[in-house]
Amino acid sequence: MRYGEKQWTSANNKELFGVNLHRFVEMEGHANHMEIAHEFGISLGEVKMLKKKLNRA
Repeated sequence: MRYGEKQWTSANNKELFGVNLHRFVEMEGHANHMEIAHEFGISLGEVKMLKKKLNRA
């Protein structure tokens, strides 16, 4: 089966928004939203979306 570029990237890269999810979970316990956004270079909205996605999984 042929993969499109997005499918190949998501299958080979286990990051969402360019964020390592294991590191995100570690920081989630002791850092606030602003610190997490600054550490990963993402917006506050993206931090909130990542938290929602992790709670669903």
